[in-house]
Amino acid sequence: MSDIPMATKSLALADELRPIVSLVVDGLTSEHSRRAYGRALTDFLTWYDAEGRPGLSKALVQRYKVKLQGDGLAPASINQRLSAIRKLAQEAADNALLDPHLAAGIGRVQGVRNGGRRAGNWLTKEQAQDVLNAPDVSTLKGLRDRAILAVLLGCGLRRSEVAALTVEHVQQREARWCIVDLLGKRNKVRTVPMPSWCKTAIDAWTQAAGITEGRLFRAIGKGGAVNGDSMTAQAIADVVKEYAPRGTAAHDLRRTWAKLAYAGGARLDQISLALGHESLETTAVYLGLDLDLSDAACDHLGLKLEYIQGGLL
Repeated sequence: MSDIPMATKSLALADELRPIVSLVVDGLTSEHSRRAYGRALTDFLTWYDAEGRPGLSKALVQRYKVKLQGDGLAPASINQRLSAIRKLAQEAADNALLDPHLAAGIGRVQGVRNGGRRAGNWLTKEQAQDVLNAPDVSTLKGLRDRAILAVLLGCGLRRSEVAALTVEHVQQREARWCIVDLLGKRNKVRTVPMPSWCKTAIDAWTQAAGITEGRLFRAIGKGGAVNGDSMTAQAIADVVKEYAPRGTAAHDLRRTWAKLAYAGGARLDQISLALGHESLETTAVYLGLDLDLSDAACDHLGLKLEYIQGGLL
């Protein structure tokens, strides 16, 4: 280590870390993760400045964790922020801005244990139908918004996936319409079946807007005409906010899709595949499933023991 005073090092580190934030964010594949990590690191460096830039260390990050807990943040939010800071420390070490031993110590800062499972937010079937019917389809914007809501409620996509959809994604497979080769989180590719009413909503929008290729959903200007060749994930979220019950997020429509499909008899593994989940446990959380001992899975096996002369074999 050099003989630069620690206070001087801290000041330099704070300034040099800001460009490293871009390296951390750009290394993520998910648009949602990029936004979340960007906000988390901006908030952390703002706090770091306010604390007088005391030097990046394990003890400092632990102190920040306590601060976040005191602010009342949920465990999942705190853990996401800590994950972002760990990546920042590792990237800083890789760029010779932080001692590797300090980075390793920050990497060992434990997250906050989640003592329970937060209840998801789902719409009832009636509420979902009301949302789907809400846009004014006598306007171009209404046709677009109905198609967006149809994809969210009919296919269970993430808002970033809806924003990235192209006309070419919508294809027929085995005599039914699907969203084919959709690139989701962690670069996982999947195909998602589409209900006929969703395809009808898409066709009504694309025909009215004259869209034959490229991005499926596009911005509409104040004059009511298509203005641009795409939409952002935030714009998709704003469409949901406009029509859904207060407090409903775009991701809640994804949960609603899963819950309505399961209630209608869809198999859990097929729901999980369509959602792009890596495990059935994640899908179960989406559905809000709990163990039901009064109607256990083992009661539906259809097996029994054979009886011979009044006794068991």
